[in-house]
Formats: sequence, structure tokens, C-alpha cells
Amino acid sequence: MALKATIFKASINVSDMDRQVYGDFDLTVARHPSETDERMMLRLLVFALHAGDRLELGRGISTTDEPDLWQRSLSGEVECWIDLGNPDPARIGRACGRAREVIVYAYSERGTRVWWRKQAAALGRFGNLRAYLVGDDHVRQLSAMAGRAMRLQCTIESGEAWFSDGERDILLRPESLKDG
Repeated sequence: MALKATIFKASINVSDMDRQVYGDFDLTVARHPSETDERMMLRLLVFALHAGDRLELGRGISTTDEPDLWQRSLSGEVECWIDLGNPDPARIGRACGRAREVIVYAYSERGTRVWWRKQAAALGRFGNLRAYLVGDDHVRQLSAMAGRAMRLQCTIESGEAWFSDGERDILLRPESLKDG
């Protein structure tokens, strides 16, 4: 018998002064049994960093033909494809051919540094790709905020994000690995 996804509810208040985006976003997150709290909370942080009316969470870690998050135009074209972790370069190449903008948020500092050293030359040719690293300490702090019902706040200014659950606050600036 297959394990079912665990459903989480998150209400995120976003104040993005860099992009002039302000609003409340109510999300239902289906966490696959193999997905960790760290990765799920990173999805929520990344949602807040790119929040907008058409940004959507993908169907999850078990779906290989969709990103973790994406934004599609009203006509269905992929405007922004966002993956987490250290995706296969072939997957990134397909995404770069399909979407106007592709963003990778890597985590697990040690593994990412090895992955990036191996893939930087191959991925450097994609002009519509940006890649960032979220540090291990920040990912651990995010996971401490995980709960079945979450009320989160994210304030973004000058490239820095304050992320809070009302009890804990994190100040972070993802490290740029590649600008598009």
C-alpha cells in the first residue's frame, strides 16, 4: 500500500518591496512521504520570494514533468520554472527550452558545491537560468517552522528576506551561483 501525501496549510503574508508585491497567499501543500520538512519549507520560502497571482506550487516531488513551482501565462506558456535541489542538467536544459526564466534553489551546501563544480560549465550556456544556494543553517531554521497549519510572514527588501512564523525570525539572502 502506497503512503499518502500529508496535507499542510500555509497562509503567507508577503511584503516584497523590491518588486512592489504585497499580499496574502493561502496555500495547500501536499508533502510527499519522501519529502522532508526542510524541503517543504524551502518551497514555501521560494514561493514567498517569487509571490504573484499566477505562481503555483507544482504537484510535488513525485511528479517529474513539472517543477516545484511555476508561473504560467494566461495562454499556458511557462513564464517561470523553479526547481529545488540539484536537478539533472538535462532536466534544466529542457526547462530552459520550455520556460522564459528558470531558477534553481539548491540546498545542502556540501552536496551543492560538488554538484555546481561539476555542472557550472554545462549550465553556464543557458542565459535564462539563475541558480542560488540556501545555506544549511537557514534550511534548518525553516524546518523548525513546519506545522500542519502555518501563518508566515515574509518581508523582502534589497535582496534580503525576513521570514517569520511569529515565534522565530530568519534573515537570509540566498547565495547567487549563477545570474541569468
